[in-house]
Amino acid sequence: MDFGELLERFGDKTVIAVAGLLIGIAFGIFAQRSRFCLRSAVVAFWRREDGGRLAIWLFAFAAALCATQAAILADWLDVSQARQLSARGSLSGALIGGLLFGTGMILARGCSSRMLVLAANGNLRALLTGLVFAVTAQASLNGLLSPLRLWLSGLWTIDGGGRDLLASAHLGHLGGLLFGLAWLLAAVVFARRARLTVREWSGAIGVGLSVALAWLVTYRIGSQAFDAVLPVQSLSFTGPSADVLMLVLSPPGQPWDFDIGLVPGVVLGSFLAALWGKELKLEGFKDGQSMRRYIAGALYMGFGGMLAGGCAVGAGVSGAAIFALTAWLALIGMWAGAGLADALLDRPRHRP
Repeated sequence: MDFGELLERFGDKTVIAVAGLLIGIAFGIFAQRSRFCLRSAVVAFWRREDGGRLAIWLFAFAAALCATQAAILADWLDVSQARQLSARGSLSGALIGGLLFGTGMILARGCSSRMLVLAANGNLRALLTGLVFAVTAQASLNGLLSPLRLWLSGLWTIDGGGRDLLASAHLGHLGGLLFGLAWLLAAVVFARRARLTVREWSGAIGVGLSVALAWLVTYRIGSQAFDAVLPVQSLSFTGPSADVLMLVLSPPGQPWDFDIGLVPGVVLGSFLAALWGKELKLEGFKDGQSMRRYIAGALYMGFGGMLAGGCAVGAGVSGAAIFALTAWLALIGMWAGAGLADALLDRPRHRP
């Protein structure tokens, strides 16, 4: 995968931003067609309901793991310098942030990536939730909520060298690939029971492959860049949403990067998929109580995602695909927080 000619002709920043845009479009299409959503999977799991929604998430999760680990084994990809593995991480931030993000998913009835997808389809609830989420994420990064985030993050930290689960367990990337294949087998079992359509399971696999492709493309572009140091990264929507918000509010001429292309790409991809499927529809809030609930969910997700170092996709799929310890802790926190919030707030009560 040679980007040398493109980099020389258009420049590092332009190429990486366009890569983010194109991968974002693919993710948006696949996520819209498959109805990919961690919140739906968690609810189905904890309520022991139809396994179709769980199978969709498992297909995406397993595809991301398998494709990423296969690329590393083939020497096409090196993630050792990825932020999730090389930088100092916060175990407390991952756990607490995951719990908060999972709670927010239940309140807002979807995670941050799902909000982007739905907003592009005409869902005004998702649009408002996404805006509040982006503002909260920015406030957590550099604003009013930053001191609280830094304090919680500092409670329990770990050096970068200790964040690689495969290295710590002496499993290697072949072990990571086999682990991903086991989850893929589980996805197939649930999909057969739920009788998933081709559109659903193939779209879910496309979501996972988009994550792996982002790892591969950013690594390749970064290794061939001339003038800039471009990080190896994959899909995430907490920091990128905040970045896009600041780009819109800042004077023209701000530098581009992968994240700046990613968020508009997801919106465009989801819009095109909904237009093709004739699913564009304006939807609003039913009442003031539901609006308060969605706003509260956005606040929880914005702060929790920034504290955890990633959202349901950034930590729960992208970070998990490279077996970053903090990403797995955040994912566990999201499942636990969402399960508890659903049990307390939404689960039907069976009266005798």
